[in-house]
Amino acid sequence: MRFDSDEPSCKNPVMLLSSAVAAGMLRVFLDCSSGFCHEDFLREEVQLAEYVRDRADADVHVLITEADTGAGGEEFTLAFIGLGAFQSTTRTLTVTTDASDSEDRERRKLASALTLGLLSYLAPSSVPPGLDVSAEFDVESAPTMSATDDPWRRWIFSLNGNLNIDSEQSTSERNWGLSIGADHITPDWKVTLGTDFNESHEEFEFDADDDGDEQRDLTVVRKNWSVNGLAVRSISDHWSVGVFGDLRSSTFDNIENDLRFAPAIEWNFFPYSMYTRRQLRVIYSIGGSRTSYFEHTLFDKLEETRGREELSATYEQREPWGTLEGRFEVSHFFPGFDNHRFEVDGEVNVRVARGLSLNIEASASRIRDQLSLPRRNASPEEVLLRLRQLQSDFETRVEFGVEYRFGSAFAAIVNPRFGQ
Repeated sequence: MRFDSDEPSCKNPVMLLSSAVAAGMLRVFLDCSSGFCHEDFLREEVQLAEYVRDRADADVHVLITEADTGAGGEEFTLAFIGLGAFQSTTRTLTVTTDASDSEDRERRKLASALTLGLLSYLAPSSVPPGLDVSAEFDVESAPTMSATDDPWRRWIFSLNGNLNIDSEQSTSERNWGLSIGADHITPDWKVTLGTDFNESHEEFEFDADDDGDEQRDLTVVRKNWSVNGLAVRSISDHWSVGVFGDLRSSTFDNIENDLRFAPAIEWNFFPYSMYTRRQLRVIYSIGGSRTSYFEHTLFDKLEETRGREELSATYEQREPWGTLEGRFEVSHFFPGFDNHRFEVDGEVNVRVARGLSLNIEASASRIRDQLSLPRRNASPEEVLLRLRQLQSDFETRVEFGVEYRFGSAFAAIVNPRFGQ
């Protein structure tokens, strides 16, 4: 069921509750997997329920997931999972926000959807005594223009620029950036185009040392830019084909110009309609690149043309017990397999027991494809200031986290005083 209402509030006039109903509130566990679903606002505004800290204490588990829309907005999916006496009652509502929506408008849409979903559990077969419901639909704010009337033909454009200046007595830094994007998203096509420009200047003044050396200045310049594109065609509920392309330059990577092009195919084990809860995507691409370098590389190249092959698989699952994400990628440059890279990373967040959750993140890379590394050794300044990429055979990262919460099972009260 899709719900895209713009109702102004759940309390006034969407929902009014008498004290008789409040005395027998549902116990709801609000689970925001997206990490930003205005939880405090929902608890304060939607007072149809008593919000609990643990799923084991709940009558209804509300799992909220989030995905970006082609128009630059957000699509929130609210899965209402009944527990205990409500175990047989489940439903899903979807809320779509626009890029132009304010934060208040976005959170009120979510509150309206949460209210509507919880009514299924408050009144499964009959209206409980003391429940007073009223609703409004803002017809004037509902979109009236059809897709055929759209002068932009579903194209969305974005422009972003930034400038940062920071100065102290002996150091100064200037950064600027510009990005331009264009997206065309329909059920059959996904086309994204973008360009990014970034440049930074840092200046350092070193005092004269005890040996009588004069004051020395150091200026550091970093530049990078890229133009990229992706076009994807939906074939079925499990298959898609597409093509990647980009042109980039980076002083850090010793790349003056790098033009890459690669057709690709994707297979999803689960139907794409299940993307908010479960995905297993496998992507294979094969293409080539034409690269020129600022300096001679380790292989004594100033320019070269190479073929490249890549295979990746990504698994994502969001369930009441937690989340699971994993990905591996293997790629290599032709000819042969000497210049290759293998990467694997994953994250698991599990509710182990009442109040206890465990989070593990890990990643590892086997690196054999640093074709752009300069032939000369890096200077101390380049190493300390990270002005260029350094040679490395591998990279690893592991992070563990444990959280245990105990005390009152209820978490309905929001107190915003002192901003905490």
